[in-house]
Amino acid sequence: MKDKPLITLITVTYNAALTIERTLQSVEEQTYPRIEHLIIDGCSGDDTMAHVQRYVERNTNPRGHIIRVVREPDNGLYDAMNKGINLASGDYLAFLNAGDRLHEPTTISQMVEKTGWQRDRANYAVLYGETDLVDDQGRFLRHRRLQAPEQLTSRSFLQGMLVCHQSFYARTDLARAVPYDLRYRYSADYDWCIRIMLRAERRRLRFLNTSLILTDYLSEGLTTKNHRRSLLERLRVMAHHYGWPRALGQHLWFVVRAIVKP
Repeated sequence: MKDKPLITLITVTYNAALTIERTLQSVEEQTYPRIEHLIIDGCSGDDTMAHVQRYVERNTNPRGHIIRVVREPDNGLYDAMNKGINLASGDYLAFLNAGDRLHEPTTISQMVEKTGWQRDRANYAVLYGETDLVDDQGRFLRHRRLQAPEQLTSRSFLQGMLVCHQSFYARTDLARAVPYDLRYRYSADYDWCIRIMLRAERRRLRFLNTSLILTDYLSEGLTTKNHRRSLLERLRVMAHHYGWPRALGQHLWFVVRAIVKP
């Protein structure tokens, strides 16, 4: 079985009792045999941990996925994500937060099948795919407006976050080398993806478009709820990586596109 990569899924929770169950269930249903599931809880005060405990008990058997739970205070979402990165032992990692689901039970199996993965070679730096948006009941809303490019590069994100964070599987060694920048409150994920791609390109590593819908993403996340602040912070991130002229020009286009959108 070790001829297949270990995939680490990291779920960060805080008072997520209303949405966590479908996330846990989607991991539990995966047909892929080598999954590590890290659950990083920021000391929830609701029934989140009761759901997690039942999930752990259901999967405490030799055939179950590896599940590790950490419950301790943190300094916000991205600090908790950094904890997950540091604990990950998989070959690849991705974030699947409360309310998000893997698109179908065979999602991880299908993704890995496309990699041609071999343990002793320089495998793809990033595996990526598409994302569907769902409501707080897990019901399909629409396909994500931003589509994953056929050939992803670090410059692709000048057009915005073309690959949803939850559909971006990074090699763990690269992810660990570029932790989330805690100076950003809303767009550290955007910055993190760019930095991983830049690091991979310096090492001439490739990115794989899986051509799969990987994630059903809960649309009411932290960034969605703080849209204006997120946009301003994203502008700062974009300017840092691409320069102020390109960043301002691109954001002007975002405004025009929003106005003329039918």
